[in-house]
Formats: sequence, C-alpha cells, structure tokens
Amino acid sequence: MDKNQIRETIARRAALELHDGDVVNLGIGLPTLIPNYLPEGVKVVLQTENGAMGLGAAPAPGEENKDLINAGGGYITLTPDASSFDSATSFGIIRGGHVDVTFLGAFQVDEKGNLANWIIPGRLTPGMGGAMDLIVGAKKVILAMEHTQKGSPKILKECSLPLTAAGQVNMIITEMGVMEITPKGIVLSEINPEFTVEQVQAATEATLIIAKDLKPMQL
Repeated sequence: MDKNQIRETIARRAALELHDGDVVNLGIGLPTLIPNYLPEGVKVVLQTENGAMGLGAAPAPGEENKDLINAGGGYITLTPDASSFDSATSFGIIRGGHVDVTFLGAFQVDEKGNLANWIIPGRLTPGMGGAMDLIVGAKKVILAMEHTQKGSPKILKECSLPLTAAGQVNMIITEMGVMEITPKGIVLSEINPEFTVEQVQAATEATLIIAKDLKPMQL
C-alpha cells in the first residue's frame, strides 16, 4: 500500500465509528481526513480546542481565511450554525465530558492504553496543546495512525517516550486492522484482508489477543 492508500484506509474505517449527532474533536494530520468518509446520513459536529464548534469542509486552495484556523494551525471553514468562543469555554466543553469521541495520532501506544504523542526528547516541540485534556475528557479515544514508523513498531508492550496520558486509549485503527484496548491487553478485532495475522503481529511489539470472531476490516 502506498502512503495515500494507507491514509485513506485508516480514515475510511475510522469514519465508521461516528454516529449522527456526535461531537467530535480531530487531532492534526491524518485524523482531519476522517470527515471526508462519513457514512451517508451521518452528520457530526466538529470542535476545535482553540475555540470553535461547527467546522465545515477544508477550504479550497486560494479560498483560505487567515482568521479561521484549527488548533493545529490549519485553515478551516465554519458551517452556518457554527459558534466561536474563548479557550476557557472550549476546554470547559472538553473537560466537562461533552466531546463524544476524539481521534488522535500517536508516536507510541501500549497494551495498557498509555499514549505518547506529544514529544520526542531532543526535538523541538510547541508543547502538548490540548491533547492531555482531550484524552481524559472525551468519552471515547481512538487512535487513527499508521501501524509502524519507518518499519519500527508503534504499538508496544510499554511506551518509552514521555506519556500524554495513561490508560485512556479505547481503540487503535491502522492500515492493518482494528484493535481494542481491554484489561487483558490489545485485542485484534478486525484485520485488513491484505495482511495475515502473522504479519500484523510481526509489526506489533505488544502481544495481540486475536478475537475469536476476528472479522475482515470494514472498508
């Protein structure tokens, strides 16, 4: 699979986790593609932690409004019924449990649901941003990410990078399959038919629990 196929596969499957009326926060990068693949009849409310609710489609090239950006600095549009507010209100929404699901990327995630996605020591970083609030405030935390980084596993027995939050990840969606974090470990519940179970495990440091009713990945 090439890079574009990988990203589309992940975003398309992630979109199936959304339900009509959900309030959704999208992390930067790959998660922003998810609204492009919403199932027919499903409408969600997109929220960004820098102070807006009711984001629309990405603006066409040349039609960007420099005053409308998301928390990652990307240009956005707003729907006719959108609202904007200060950061205190925005984080009140997040910390108050009003976000139904957040999709985030990851440097590392482990079998306990720990997430590291904000810093690699020795590299400059703008800071953690709202990730730590989203991870503990959203009702469901889903990682939409590539399975490996330059061939190295990102799904580990234990994270080695500084954590963003501990024990908060519910689900991982990669180009290889869908995994759920449980008290017993990471359960592979869906697999992309282009891969075998052995290939998925070989790309994963953590020992996967294979669901008895393992299904083909919904695409």
